Amino acid sequence: MISARAQPRGYRSLFACRPFRRLLPALAVSDLGDGMSVVAVAWLALQIAPPGASGPLIGAAVAAYILPGAAGALLLGRWLRRLPTQRLIQTNAWTRAAFLGCIPVAWAIGRLHPALYIALLAGSSLLHAWGGSAKYALVAQLLPGDRRLAANALLSTSAWVCTIVGPALAGILTVAIAPAWVIGLDALSFAWLAVQAGRLAEPNAVIPAVEVRLGDGLGVLRTRPELLGLLTMTWLFNLAYGPIEVALPLFVSETLHAGADVLGLYWAAFGVGAAVGALAVGAVRELPLWPVLLCIIAGHGLAMLPFGLHAPAAFSLVGFAVGGVIYGPYSALSFSLFQNGTPAALLTTVLALRAAILLTAAPIGAALGGPLTAALGARQTLTGTGIAMIVVAACAATMWLRREPAAPDPHPHSALRDSVPAP
Repeated sequence: MISARAQPRGYRSLFACRPFRRLLPALAVSDLGDGMSVVAVAWLALQIAPPGASGPLIGAAVAAYILPGAAGALLLGRWLRRLPTQRLIQTNAWTRAAFLGCIPVAWAIGRLHPALYIALLAGSSLLHAWGGSAKYALVAQLLPGDRRLAANALLSTSAWVCTIVGPALAGILTVAIAPAWVIGLDALSFAWLAVQAGRLAEPNAVIPAVEVRLGDGLGVLRTRPELLGLLTMTWLFNLAYGPIEVALPLFVSETLHAGADVLGLYWAAFGVGAAVGALAVGAVRELPLWPVLLCIIAGHGLAMLPFGLHAPAAFSLVGFAVGGVIYGPYSALSFSLFQNGTPAALLTTVLALRAAILLTAAPIGAALGGPLTAALGARQTLTGTGIAMIVVAACAATMWLRREPAAPDPHPHSALRDSVPAP
């Protein structure tokens, strides 16, 4: 059970760590920049697309802004694995700032052709997995185990809040300025993150310089079945989530006969719920992480079932918001298990490998969402995603209950050492 005792000062204690206190606002600003680019990237693609090619170019632009991070995680590790976490954050931030910054410049001089646009977006995301992994690895270096969950929760909350505020702000700004300049603001946000990361002192926990290879990261997953099981379960969870992004717009337009404002209301409700859930989990003193993760997946699945009811939209809207509250803590809890189950020298590599694998799940799920929605309908597809999540949780729970008794924990006071065999 989740302890009823909360730590109202749990977050306050994090800010006694000066590097974390200095970096958190810069990370939040870069999250806001990415949130604005969710709208600006697609809108700019629409503006520069040749006649009849707007749909494919928008899809290519959105993919280029995300997917190359998976390739970068696998192909660039030889040069990046031994970099300190601060340097990785800084390198990713400068790379993102440089490529994104070229977009408004090219647009202003009339040279932003579709191929160049896709190339610049792809270059900006090439180190994304390494930069995102490094910030969680830095948390593990800076903070003791009993404070990492709260720190992870703050990082997750920042990301969720910015998924709500960023698109809304971009929508307002694109009325006054071109979307290319909004992407330029995203570039400036990463430039500031790079400057702030460069000002950080070395963490107190010094990690020995060792030769780290991709195979070492794979070895961690092979020898720690609880991490491999978590990665597998998360991949399947994200796969089941993917069709929602395709089916929900069709549900709003074809089933509810409503417009984009109602679709925005659904996503806003989910985002607000997720931010509340992520922030709340960091204030809890003790959590049995694996049971909570299983309940999150099953609970999110249950929250999708109201879409199957032939009832007013308010029922599915409330269910979607509750699903956000349930889903919000998942990232923080998952990262806590990886931070506490991975050797410090390998943590960044393992997290980058994790990111590369997970980046493939939602796009595959979205790709499956198209034919599923065409065959079953939007309502049935949304309900089916919920059932799939419940099945994933049930299968993972069965494996967790069948796990062999763990060896005695040499750190019995840590609340973050659960294990489960790989599904």
